Amino acid sequence: MLIRSEKQKDCEAVYAVNEKAFETSAEAKLVDILREQSQPVISLVCEESQDIVGHIMFSTVKLSGHPELKLMGLAPMAVAPEHQRKGFGSALVETGLEQCRQRSYTALVVLGHPRYYPRFGFSPASGFGIKCEYNVSDEVFMAVELEPRALSGKSGTVRYHPAFNNV
Repeated sequence: MLIRSEKQKDCEAVYAVNEKAFETSAEAKLVDILREQSQPVISLVCEESQDIVGHIMFSTVKLSGHPELKLMGLAPMAVAPEHQRKGFGSALVETGLEQCRQRSYTALVVLGHPRYYPRFGFSPASGFGIKCEYNVSDEVFMAVELEPRALSGKSGTVRYHPAFNNV
């Protein structure tokens, strides 16, 4: 298994992985839009036997009332169905978290499975006083601090890139 930054030549394979993992092209199209319009972005691929089997993307998000915060949103994350439950997704998340730390991001949010993301330190964002701009249940909108107390006393609503409105 090799986790590395996405390269231009990977775009078609990344699209295919996202399309297979989500069974629609919405997330695959989202990746294409974020790649072009959202900067900075962290986009990683997972290779197995030189084939791209997984992908994860992080893009900047804003917390209302706190423009100084360096926040990232994790989305989407995809592993081709035939390669799921083999540790590829976990490796992508862990590598992505480390790259966000290295780039001085202080916290991350994710709209994701409530039994999957807590293993990486995520907990309901409501515990930090943070809401999602979308009407989602409390258990699926989570946050993790990359710096201790980065979200302490910082309540508000997280705003994603407008491309997320089409997913």
